[in-house]
Amino acid sequence: MDVWVLAAVLGAVVLGAVLQRTSGMGTGLVVSPTFVLLIGPVAGVVLTNITTVVSALALTVVMRRDIDWPRFWRIAPTIVVGSVPAALLVAAVDAGWLEVVIGAALLLALAPMALAWQLPDLGRAAAPVAGLTGGFLNTAVGVGGPAVLLYAQATRWPQRAFAATLQPIFLTMGLVSLLTKTATGAVAGALPGWPLAAAAVAAVPAGVIVGGSVARRVPPATARRVAVAVVVLGATATLVRGVVTVA
Repeated sequence: MDVWVLAAVLGAVVLGAVLQRTSGMGTGLVVSPTFVLLIGPVAGVVLTNITTVVSALALTVVMRRDIDWPRFWRIAPTIVVGSVPAALLVAAVDAGWLEVVIGAALLLALAPMALAWQLPDLGRAAAPVAGLTGGFLNTAVGVGGPAVLLYAQATRWPQRAFAATLQPIFLTMGLVSLLTKTATGAVAGALPGWPLAAAAVAAVPAGVIVGGSVARRVPPATARRVAVAVVVLGATATLVRGVVTVA
């Protein structure tokens, strides 16, 4: 295992976990483009899903008192519906085109966050749409948070409950993504090496602990802006590499 790859993986996981503890989201946003660039589009997203499951599980326990379970159950069922077509897409597309898809999808998903768009409340349809879209994005590119963030903004969801409820949502998205990609054969022959996966998982607690301290000093909006900046850079590099590969 290359020492520079290992260092980049550990740094991305710790930064992502810190941002997730601070603003509710960050692990998938930061590690997805980083992992895709380092180890490839399929293995990178799988490792993102694994890391997200671990960080979301830890933060679900830490933030459990503020979780809005009724909202969670309105969003969670359609995550599976969105995940299945994404897994089929991953299984069907070659590596170069998949990098193009991942880079473009990340940039499109982040556009509403980066531009601070305010969407209208879709009423009862908002939660299922957020779950479906988030499930698709999380399975395809490892990042489902922006879809839920748009739902939170449209419904004026208070930040504290939103950040806490995101954790079981991310946990569900990560588990469903891994299951659907395994069932469709999308990850065959493209799994990350176990030493790298073990190192990424081991770095999660450090990020959660540091994030607890940072969360008391850094506003959630600031943490989210940092996450968006990191993802824009990584997604752009992924998109460019994919375009060069298929050209």
